[in-house]
Amino acid sequence: MIKMVDAATFDTRRSVDSGTREQQEAVREILARVKAEGDEALRYYTERFDGVRLQDFAVSEAELAEAEQQVAPDVIEALQEAAANIRDFHQRQIQQSWFTTQPSGTLLGQLIRPLRRVGLYVPGGLAAYPSSVLMTGVTAQVAGVKEIVMVSPPGRDGKLHPAILVAARIAGVTEIYKVGGAQAIGALAYGTAQIPAVDKIVGPGNIYVALAKREVFGLVDIDMVAGPSEIVVLADEQANPRYIAADLLSQAEHDPLASAVLITPSPALAEAVKAELNRQLAELPRREIAAASLQNHGAICLVKDLDEGFAVVNRLAPEHLELLIADPFAHLGKVENAGAVFLGEYSSEPVGDYFAGTNHVLPTNGTARFSSPLSVDDFVKKTSVISYSKRDLLRNGGKIIALAEQEGLTAHARAIGERLGDLADASEKL
Repeated sequence: MIKMVDAATFDTRRSVDSGTREQQEAVREILARVKAEGDEALRYYTERFDGVRLQDFAVSEAELAEAEQQVAPDVIEALQEAAANIRDFHQRQIQQSWFTTQPSGTLLGQLIRPLRRVGLYVPGGLAAYPSSVLMTGVTAQVAGVKEIVMVSPPGRDGKLHPAILVAARIAGVTEIYKVGGAQAIGALAYGTAQIPAVDKIVGPGNIYVALAKREVFGLVDIDMVAGPSEIVVLADEQANPRYIAADLLSQAEHDPLASAVLITPSPALAEAVKAELNRQLAELPRREIAAASLQNHGAICLVKDLDEGFAVVNRLAPEHLELLIADPFAHLGKVENAGAVFLGEYSSEPVGDYFAGTNHVLPTNGTARFSSPLSVDDFVKKTSVISYSKRDLLRNGGKIIALAEQEGLTAHARAIGERLGDLADASEKL
């Protein structure tokens, strides 16, 4: 079921799914129609894809109150505590605007301000992921975003999943709309009468949502185009095979395209994990999905030692990395590329997915080589501030002119020269 692979050539990265030509054309058609027709296009596509005709897309206070009554109290309590953990973790990421002055009188600095209006895409239909609402919404709120807009596809009853609505209220979402798919991305990017446009769109979705986010990027910002979920477990001979198998399956059950990989120098552990995967897989309600994931994208990679194991890890740059090895802190510095690192046998990946407070919106498909988890930085913008002094312009103006002329930009040089001329005239009059 799960294959053995060679450490020297193993790589789980796959080409980013750009969709079929038909999917790309369908998304462009949807976006064009939303841009041209606004809410009426949203009604058409919501009826076509979600099976419900809606006149108004906004979720009412009555719907929010009803949702509160439909979600179990222990789930609400868990969502509230998870939100508090996420808030505490992300508050530590906040940066302040800063300024520095020189003895010459020049002032330089940076203004850090939150984005004004952000859109959160939340999958709907058969899936309900309130944890993703918290990860995106709470982080935006901590960053200081005032208008946090959530969109999600409605069910055939014209409503959103109650847990999604409860999570949205806990996360500080200010507007919620019952619309999904590429048409929701179009509404957030272009704006309609009912849904004003946003500055940035974050959150996962299916291939049509991903393609739509790519199409509107540039008009608005996006967080990332995430691929299927991934986990890599680096384990030595002392690791518990039951824990490893359970953690691999926790990602495999997401999607047939998800990737679950064990890297170990221990052949005995590898065999024990294979046996545990077979045993635990038989008990999973989503075993068909998990089995397809393990067969097509799962692997056990035998390495000669942990150093070779870390080399493979850094080549894979996984979304989730578990270190189930003796004294994992002593080896943490060897991790160069990973979205999130889980240390020790009690730090199972779902701890980060749901509750610890770290963000579970993570780079996938090897992009941890150059990108980072969703953070407060994704919801702020930075502005440089320059107040140059007369003294520094006199001292450095000639150098600026030389650089401008080197690039053939004479108007740039003249803008400095005009000032230097006036300063020289003023100096002569003195």
